[in-house]
Amino acid sequence: MSDLARVTPLRLTLAATAGLLALAALVGASASASAGPRACTASVSGYTYAGHQATYRGHGVRATITALQPPRVRSGHVAGWVGVGGPGQGPNGADAWIQAGMASVPGAAPFSYVEIARPGSERPELRVVEEGLAPGRPHRFAVLEMGRRPGWWRVWIDGQPMTEPILLPGSHGRWAPIATAESFAESPSACNAFSFRFEGVAVSYGGGGSWRPFVSGHRFLDAGNELRQLASAESRRGVYARRLSSVNVAQGPLPYAFLARSGS
Repeated sequence: MSDLARVTPLRLTLAATAGLLALAALVGASASASAGPRACTASVSGYTYAGHQATYRGHGVRATITALQPPRVRSGHVAGWVGVGGPGQGPNGADAWIQAGMASVPGAAPFSYVEIARPGSERPELRVVEEGLAPGRPHRFAVLEMGRRPGWWRVWIDGQPMTEPILLPGSHGRWAPIATAESFAESPSACNAFSFRFEGVAVSYGGGGSWRPFVSGHRFLDAGNELRQLASAESRRGVYARRLSSVNVAQGPLPYAFLARSGS
């Protein structure tokens, strides 16, 4: 079986996760746990998260994401992504979202992807962009509303447009961006392992890329996972508070940066 054939079943699992995260944050829910990594603990749904949603609604989100080690996926998938939207967030309560990131499934090389849920569509669309992603190599992901075209979005990966203009009715000025890692395990005893670094996380405050520092409003942190802040931004003046870590010490962490990893 080819890698692409293995990736196809992710369409529903990745889509469901994006929507659940967005919806939970928009209604004010925030899962949190103690800071240190612990033994693998799966939720009833099989999903665990480590990431953030922005304080403010925006017109795009971007981040440089690096898998610091090869993900270990025993069941389901792991992913690190940025995106906006969710179930019920489209017109008349329709499901609508768009996200981009990197993911891994059992028996296949890591890959970058784009996922789009259009209002009225029967199911979301998953597009595999590049297979065989190497651990330690950063990739830049951006989900951005187009300038002068409210409600039209594009995905950019490593500085290149990866989608045509995509119309998501009712999306203009309504969605708070998300940057997060996730794991889905089909069995509670199947512990997946991931370690993602998110750097240069930013929110666009206007169509076309008016980028400002990301400010976290909600934190997703399930038991067994860890979030470590590397750099943050003061919300009013945009002043960055840097905390150097053993990761990327030579360059220092980029404005709004964090590590998201599992404890297993």
